[in-house]
Amino acid sequence: MNLYTINYIKSNEHIYSFLREDSSWYKVLNRDPSALKKIEELAKERYKLRLSDRLEKLSGNINLISSFIEMLKD
Repeated sequence: MNLYTINYIKSNEHIYSFLREDSSWYKVLNRDPSALKKIEELAKERYKLRLSDRLEKLSGNINLISSFIEMLKD
């Protein structure tokens, strides 16, 4: 694995955790360092860091707050 890939993994805690949980990806990275983008996408999906996940969480929080306010009004 080249130094750029190693430094990138160590600087990004989500990718680092993902690789620690599923170490089979180390073999893929050794053979093809360009697979780092695929691993980054998979880590974002697993840890729910995508924009759609954040919007869904925000929407849920807004719904919770609005229902709480409705309960206080009654």
